[in-house]
Amino acid sequence: MATFVGSPCWARLRSIGEITLAHPPMLRHSSPLRLRSIAVPLPRRCFAVAASTASDVPVRVRFAPSPTGNLHVGGARTALFNYLFARSKGGKFVLRIEDTDLERSTKESEEAVLQDLSWLGLDWDEGPGIGGDYGPYRQSERNSLYKEHAQRLLESGHVYRCFCSNEELEKMKEIAKLKQLPPVYTGRWATATEEEVQEELAKGTPFTYRFRVPKEGSLKISDLIRGEVSWNLDTLGDFVIMRSNGQPVYNFCVTVDDATMAISHVIRAEEHLPNTLRQALIYKALGFPMPYFAHVSLILAPDRSKLSKRHGATSVGQFKEMGYLPQAMVNYLALLGWGDGTENEFFTLEQLVEKFTIERVNKSGAIFDSTKLRWMNGQHLRAIPSEALTGLIGQHWKSTCTLKESDGPFVEEAVQLLKDGIDLIPDSDKALTNLLAYPLHATLTSSEGKVVVEDKLPEVSASLIAAYDSGELIGALEEGHAGWQKWVKGFGKSLKRKGKTLFMPLRVLLTGKLHGPDMGDSVLLLYKAGKYDVVAPEAGFVTLDERFNMLKQINWESFNQDQTLLESTATLSN
Repeated sequence: MATFVGSPCWARLRSIGEITLAHPPMLRHSSPLRLRSIAVPLPRRCFAVAASTASDVPVRVRFAPSPTGNLHVGGARTALFNYLFARSKGGKFVLRIEDTDLERSTKESEEAVLQDLSWLGLDWDEGPGIGGDYGPYRQSERNSLYKEHAQRLLESGHVYRCFCSNEELEKMKEIAKLKQLPPVYTGRWATATEEEVQEELAKGTPFTYRFRVPKEGSLKISDLIRGEVSWNLDTLGDFVIMRSNGQPVYNFCVTVDDATMAISHVIRAEEHLPNTLRQALIYKALGFPMPYFAHVSLILAPDRSKLSKRHGATSVGQFKEMGYLPQAMVNYLALLGWGDGTENEFFTLEQLVEKFTIERVNKSGAIFDSTKLRWMNGQHLRAIPSEALTGLIGQHWKSTCTLKESDGPFVEEAVQLLKDGIDLIPDSDKALTNLLAYPLHATLTSSEGKVVVEDKLPEVSASLIAAYDSGELIGALEEGHAGWQKWVKGFGKSLKRKGKTLFMPLRVLLTGKLHGPDMGDSVLLLYKAGKYDVVAPEAGFVTLDERFNMLKQINWESFNQDQTLLESTATLSN
């Protein structure tokens, strides 16, 4: 609902004696003659322009990006909220390209935006590539429509030709600034005679179309998210709807487009809230029914400033390249200003459609937390069925020259072992190369490693080397998990060790590390990696044979006196 309070309606006295009241919405359009008119104010009154209710008009929402750059996460969230609202109401989600900025709009940006929306799973019902009954769906292809409606406003007296030069307009702004007044238009063309207008037209003087704003009164709207919002009309001034080059201005385009496309709900960022005043006046003047408005809060950086490039990645394409999943992006963006009232934070797109209501969208700014987005991506990654997850990570390992093949038993087991430490697909590179590496020197010389060395590590190493040389350990690994577990139990008994005193030295000697995934699974994978030759040379894999050769070269007796004896080991490991 939009309400105009205290705004005088203007009657038009025409030379043929016709008096036509500037039609409020829902009334048919009049067709006055193109003759000079005299504005006669009627008594002050209050009237309302009612938005169509959900019960009598089908839900139609739109997302209208400008193809001047990448799709920002804020724009993606606006698109998502529109999509969820439309799907939850059984309505239509319309995509419209606002490309009237001819200098900055590019076909490449448009294609990128369309690809990002498709990647997110936000399929549109009408728009580029699909068509529909309300096209065309690019503003650059709708100029004739804007000119038609601008002419209607000129004929009805709601707009007038303004011949002011840029110098004159700048002077008005300077005077207003000196008087500490709003920079409203105070030029003479609002009250010019028909003869004065025709004289300038004859000279070919460039002109704009200015909308005639009532000089008093206010506008009040009921925003579905922000509640009641109002503006005083005397702060606005007559504004331009068509430039002197014939190009329409943003607010005019948007109003005509939303009205002629039968958009029922305008869900957009709160930075567009000030535009609502101009758009409501144009709706009223053209006799179009008003849509509902819902202005979503901005997405903020952790410092509560507006999220921008200086805070890191901000576009959907960047997050896609970083390895984020579309389902995780959708889930996280939905939670920036919305919740279903429970503690649940994990939603699929289908579940969001089922749960979403505009009433639960918060009007406070939402903080973009990249750490939480990463965590959420990990949750969605591990929720992918095992076979599909193996395919994703296996293909990545092959594409980064970590493995020679993208599938097979080794890949399947490696994914299952490492997935809990992977939040993004690219993380899998580090997880696997860490497993394949053997940083023994760095571990033994660390403060934490020193404790393990002092717990008679040379004795464990000697027994382990003997088990390997005899083929006992290899035979156990050939039998898989059961063989490994049986061997470890016997090995511990022979050394009279168990628990941490057994497993910590074994982990250090076999993996070269103090911490990591399950040791038995890790050693079995290392054995298979060497046996089946699946690791690419670039991965820096140290085989079990190479590891035991390094262990044999360590002089444990002099280790505590001179750790530099391990430098040769470090050279081999590199």
